[in-house]
Amino acid sequence: MSLRTTIAAVAAVLSLALPVAASAADMKVAYVDLQRVLLEVDDGKAAKARLQKWLDDRQKEIDKEQDALRKEKETLDKQASAMSPDTKAQKEGELQRKVMQLAQKWEKSRAEAANKERQEMEPIIGKIDQVIASIAERDDLAFVLEKRDSGIVFARSQYDISNEVIRAYNAAKKPAAPKDAPTKK
Repeated sequence: MSLRTTIAAVAAVLSLALPVAASAADMKVAYVDLQRVLLEVDDGKAAKARLQKWLDDRQKEIDKEQDALRKEKETLDKQASAMSPDTKAQKEGELQRKVMQLAQKWEKSRAEAANKERQEMEPIIGKIDQVIASIAERDDLAFVLEKRDSGIVFARSQYDISNEVIRAYNAAKKPAAPKDAPTKK
């Protein structure tokens, strides 16, 4: 390639690259910690409290059944020497079935908990997404990245809009005071 062709090619590439680089420099980017926002907005706190109560109730139920099985096993162990081998095998089989049923109940409870958490959090996440979109529009942000799943290794805290999202979400939930309502002084 001649010098003239090389210079022309470089000039063409630069003329195309400079506007793109200039527009990229004007792009505003922010990030948000969605997990933190979800745990700190009022609806998220309420949902977590409801889920925790549900989980605690299930755990108490399972613990109660587990204690009953433990006592049944202790009784079986004490009475095993007085039982015939067939009776002992039958009782051990029954106990083993009960243990398996309890394990299945525990697994089912875990799956229900995951499903319940998803059902509780999906509407809240949808509202959070709307708040983020409105902040992005207002501040003319080109991108809003999620802190944990975006691959961000480092970002300055000045680009973190998590607190603003939490405030805006919670403020949107509160009803506006009537204009004619008297104010306390």
